[in-house]
Amino acid sequence: MDVPISPGVRRRRRTRRWLLGGGVVAGLALATLGLSRLQPALPRVEKASLYLGTVQRGEMVRQVRGNGTLVPEQIQFVQAESDGRVERIFVQPGAAVTADTVLMELSNPELLQGTFDAEWQLKAAEAHLTQVRAQLENERLALQSALAALKADATQADLDARVNEELVKEKMVSSLETQRSRAKADALRERCGIEQQRLKTSGESSEAQLAVQQAEVERARALLARKRQQVAALRVQAGVAGVLQQIGDAAPLQVGQRVTPSATLAKIVEPTRLKAVLKIAETQVKDVQLGHKAEIDTRNGVVPGHVVRIDPAAQNGTVTVDVTLAGVLPKGARPDLSVDGVIELERLESVLYVGRPVQGQAESTVSLFKVAEGGKAAQRLIVRLGRSSVSVIEVVEGLQVGDQVILSDMAAWDGHERIRIE
Repeated sequence: MDVPISPGVRRRRRTRRWLLGGGVVAGLALATLGLSRLQPALPRVEKASLYLGTVQRGEMVRQVRGNGTLVPEQIQFVQAESDGRVERIFVQPGAAVTADTVLMELSNPELLQGTFDAEWQLKAAEAHLTQVRAQLENERLALQSALAALKADATQADLDARVNEELVKEKMVSSLETQRSRAKADALRERCGIEQQRLKTSGESSEAQLAVQQAEVERARALLARKRQQVAALRVQAGVAGVLQQIGDAAPLQVGQRVTPSATLAKIVEPTRLKAVLKIAETQVKDVQLGHKAEIDTRNGVVPGHVVRIDPAAQNGTVTVDVTLAGVLPKGARPDLSVDGVIELERLESVLYVGRPVQGQAESTVSLFKVAEGGKAAQRLIVRLGRSSVSVIEVVEGLQVGDQVILSDMAAWDGHERIRIE
């Protein structure tokens, strides 16, 4: 049976319902207000994935780095004297050679025939020289004989003229005969003078003719010497002591291959005289100067050196820098060996510096995360950087000694001012 509810009970139940509903609404309102005031959760980054650096003050060594190769300071090119065909190759690259080591042998039948012809040309020129010399000597002797006879006739005519001059005084001969004999003597004496001059001129002419023929002999002798030199050069010798680096030029020579004059037959280097040729980024090479100290890492030891040449032109974003090596080369150092080089630019005293960030460039302003809260968080801040080196960079503004910053790439958190480090 139903129990009647009194009005007081109804009021109490209604009141409880209103209070309960109001409490629920108030709780929802407070929860909504609280949630609206909450900050978004900080992104979390594992500490093991971060590369940290500590700001320091002290001496900072500015350096630039580049990779390259070891190359010989001097390469001896062995070139062909004449064209020919490769018959035999006696030495292979990598072998030690001396100046008289025969590298290969060439053949050239035309050159051998040309040498034979040059020998006969020389013999013919020498025979002609002998003939000309004998002919000129005969001509000289004939002139001397004629001059001697003329001198005898002139002497006899002079004696006859004197006798007639004595006889004319005694009127034993006529004056006309005396004049005739004197005129004959004078004419013969004048002819003697002319013949003497002819003999002198003939001597000078003979000397000129002999000189021309002698020059022809010397030309033939030089031609033969050149031919013989070319024949001897068919046995190709090293010419210097060193290590044979290469047979041929762009491609190795093979037996049976023909070569042309001045073709490169071999390359010889001295393995103990090497230099490093480095490729330095053109953005960093502006501070490199001749004489700067350098260290070359051959991966089997570090060798000191200094800069001796800077290429005036850039290629593919790099500039070639030559470094001569001052120390003893480590074992295994050879031409074309890949090396790393570090060139020292300057030493800066008492400057603020830190490890070089991934995106940190010299004379630039970057944003870095500074480690805070005992290493549990990091706050973004603006840092102005100065001069740079290979692994460190100068801090101009934004950091203090002892500050820790994140140097690794933080591009994934560009939209956050703080991060949580775990």
